[in-house]
Amino acid sequence: MASEWEMDTEQMPIVKARAMLTQLPEILSEESRALALTRHGKPVLALMPWDLFMSIIDTVEIMGDPELMASLRSGIRDLQEGNVASIDEVKAELGISD
Repeated sequence: MASEWEMDTEQMPIVKARAMLTQLPEILSEESRALALTRHGKPVLALMPWDLFMSIIDTVEIMGDPELMASLRSGIRDLQEGNVASIDEVKAELGISD
């Protein structure tokens, strides 16, 4: 079964990508998107801007860290419950003045 990413990602044959290789960084960076490179009509590689790749790596690292995920879930729960503080309250608590 194809994932949502596979269905929404533009595909390009490897042969065409090879001919356009020097143009692809600009094309993909415009919308910070990935391109599925295909061989015989089937995706075999993903080509994406470096920043997008690094954000995916960062996300995977966070999701693989139980403590960070617990903290993220706690923060989301606080937001949903309205347990928030203004920037002025946070600055006062930390002893930071303008």
